[in-house]
Amino acid sequence: MSGEDLRTATENKVAPGEGYGGDVVPSDAWSILQESPEAVLVDCRTQPEWAFVGVPDLRPLGKETRFIPWQVYPTMQVNAGFVDQVKAAGANEDTPVLVICRSGARSRAAAIKLTEAGFKRAYNVAQGFEGGHNENKHRGEKEGWKVSGLPWAQD
Repeated sequence: MSGEDLRTATENKVAPGEGYGGDVVPSDAWSILQESPEAVLVDCRTQPEWAFVGVPDLRPLGKETRFIPWQVYPTMQVNAGFVDQVKAAGANEDTPVLVICRSGARSRAAAIKLTEAGFKRAYNVAQGFEGGHNENKHRGEKEGWKVSGLPWAQD
């Protein structure tokens, strides 16, 4: 598949976003990562979330998730070095960058920041890793990466 064909295939999976590339559901994020060799997944949650909740596992695709927090634990200040750290992780302004957090809010803010910094294909993984609350106020049971049956790991 040519670069232009890959770009078109990616864009067909994206719901438009205001100020960023748009939103993709976890299964479409997986497809983009699978179809586009240069695509990168950035998990922008905090270190405690990675350790205690689990992380997306891209090993079946021969890739690695990039772990770059949008907010720094424990102060939860926005990570001033976020864009530079994404670049240092191998992404550039033309790379499809899929950003995931717990439920899709922080990753949307991070995708907007990347777009403001010149990234043309910064996407928010809507629903995030755990998704929104169910009727009992529990996450990870209704939607998100884990519920979609996508590979994940936990230490």
